[in-house]
Amino acid sequence: MLEVADAQAEVLARVGPRPSADEPLSAAVLGRVLAEDVRADADSPPFDKSLRDGYAVRAADCAGPGAELRVVGEVAAGAVPSRPIQPGECVRIFTGAPIPAGADAVVMQENARPLGDRVTITEAGVKPGQWVFRQGSEMRAGDVVLAAGTVLTPAALGVLAGLGRTRATLFAAPRVAVLSTGNELVEPGEPVPTGHIRNSNGPMLVAQVVRAGGKPDYRGLVRDDRGATVAALGSALDSADVVVVAGGVSVGAFDLVPEVLTELGVAVHFRQVRMKPGKPLLFGTRGQTPVFGLPGNPVSAFVCFELFVRPALRKMLGHADPGPAAATLPLADAVAEVNDRPTYRPAKLELGEAGWAVRPLPWLGAPDLRGLQPADALLVLPAGEARIDPGQPARVVLL
Repeated sequence: MLEVADAQAEVLARVGPRPSADEPLSAAVLGRVLAEDVRADADSPPFDKSLRDGYAVRAADCAGPGAELRVVGEVAAGAVPSRPIQPGECVRIFTGAPIPAGADAVVMQENARPLGDRVTITEAGVKPGQWVFRQGSEMRAGDVVLAAGTVLTPAALGVLAGLGRTRATLFAAPRVAVLSTGNELVEPGEPVPTGHIRNSNGPMLVAQVVRAGGKPDYRGLVRDDRGATVAALGSALDSADVVVVAGGVSVGAFDLVPEVLTELGVAVHFRQVRMKPGKPLLFGTRGQTPVFGLPGNPVSAFVCFELFVRPALRKMLGHADPGPAAATLPLADAVAEVNDRPTYRPAKLELGEAGWAVRPLPWLGAPDLRGLQPADALLVLPAGEARIDPGQPARVVLL
């Protein structure tokens, strides 16, 4: 039985970044990773421009307060100055407008008193470059603006738009087949016969795939039947980049997944991890295709996905630090538990006067998906007798 860290290392050692693909840029690629350096096609800004509404002036004309200048024009954003300014002249200017030739500073309108075609500058000591955004100060043509490996945030997409880019080379998003096994399951919206339960794992895992950046391919329910299991897993292995199956991976009479995967050519690298919830976790590969067999209990499936599947998907997507993200935070409430394995308990981050802390949530164990729902972290409790008092540091995995 592997420790969690060893199992995570085994998974990450057997997956790598996906091939790159040229894709159109839109909100749909948010969170994806650049597989190319993106260079500026031009200086930005492309000209000296005003950072304020006011007057474009020669700083030398405004050495002391009370300088009086003749207003010889006006320029707004998107316009072109009509002529250079000469000594003793200025131009009314607005934010974003090009600085006219001859001017080297901007005086805010709050520091100017206009009267007819003249203006008195009430500010003392105007300096060259004041309120001027110099050409190329943000970037120069040819500069690497976004390096390969950059995660596409809203700001990064804005930068790409500013470069005129409508497409970019990204690490390809893996297609993830998601299956749920069990004769007891029915899909949401269908009648629930006696002895059956609704399939919460399928929709939950699909959502986790989306959050991790993968493309989910939900394959539905697989009955605890050898022929059905062979057909479903074989089809998934033949068409998906990653296979995630919930249920059927333990050692019961109806747990057919491990044997069927082996029959289909999957090399199984481990089948158990020393953790709670989620001990019966299978990881294997067939060629370049990773396969994850998650426990059927919903919280177990969720936790195993976050600890093992999500980091694998992030590495395939080109993330330099695939995770899982962890932190050490003070505990808001005392915890006293005895566990035979390291335990990942649902918890909630809270911001108080002293900073961030983590509060354990009420939880009934692996089947209690409702208890997991408010969680934005997993509190990691060591095996054995664990007692952590309020204010003491505790390790958490961020969701």
